[in-house]
Amino acid sequence: MCAAPLPDPAPTTVGFVLVPDFALMTYAAAVEPLRAANALSGRILYRWWHAAPGDCPVPASNGLTVAPDVAIGAESPGADWILVCAGGNPSDFDDPALFAWLRRLSLRPGAVIGGLSGGPYLLARAGLLDGRRCTLHWEHIPAFRERFPRVEVVRSLYEVGPDRMTCSGGIAALDMMLDRIGRDHGPGLAAGVADWFLHNQIREGLSPQRMALRQRFDLRDPRLLRVLAVMEENLEAPLTREALADLARIGVRQLERLFRERLGTSLHRHYLGLRLDQAHRLRRETAMPAAEIAAATGFLNAEELARAERRRRRQAE
Repeated sequence: MCAAPLPDPAPTTVGFVLVPDFALMTYAAAVEPLRAANALSGRILYRWWHAAPGDCPVPASNGLTVAPDVAIGAESPGADWILVCAGGNPSDFDDPALFAWLRRLSLRPGAVIGGLSGGPYLLARAGLLDGRRCTLHWEHIPAFRERFPRVEVVRSLYEVGPDRMTCSGGIAALDMMLDRIGRDHGPGLAAGVADWFLHNQIREGLSPQRMALRQRFDLRDPRLLRVLAVMEENLEAPLTREALADLARIGVRQLERLFRERLGTSLHRHYLGLRLDQAHRLRRETAMPAAEIAAATGFLNAEELARAERRRRRQAE
């Protein structure tokens, strides 16, 4: 006598909370693998819905709009995962009603609350990441660390825990969803979804977010690569030219020549650009006073930082 076939597993329902100027690529990279898993398996493994502040159509960063089908504040929206997708400048977004709703949903047994791209910023604003480990887009990390010291931030592609998941954004959302599909329904289906999207390598969560310096600058010189890495890690207390030359095991003049020949700029100008970019991010994404931003980026005071910014603007004109 043949055994009765096993029933199909209950679908996992995913709620996408989209805030204005959300990152469309991130959202698409998160929802499309769910659609593909359904299509390739021939079963409804995943369902999803959308919510948005104000319960109105919400624009993505490129202007495309998505209409919500669940109201913010709904008592029983029916979701196993709630994923908040943000982009642009999440530090400017403030919606107490949304934050309160997310806190209520996080209390439901088995609920997983997540953030994509700038979404973890909003989870932290809601108090949902205190004492937890998370990741978010590398551009937002410096300001995030200043504002939320109780959250452990890592520069990984994604972080998945029992009741939280966070993703740095972009196509890292595809890798995170492939990881979840593999856990839920086996590595074969995850590999099939990856193949369908021409994604020939499923990256692990701890993979780095950014290109290696070797690729970013098209460099092979280990001396320059060593110096560039140290520069990026030491913006608050910049190293002297002599200290950087010692790291490269060459003289200052030779290091300067390498910068001009390989990068088309001087050592000083490159290092200054890194610090000014960091100051710009902190000003845009935090309420830090100018003096604190200056101190965090290696300037003596706010006046020195302002002068450096004015010089760069004049040079760009």
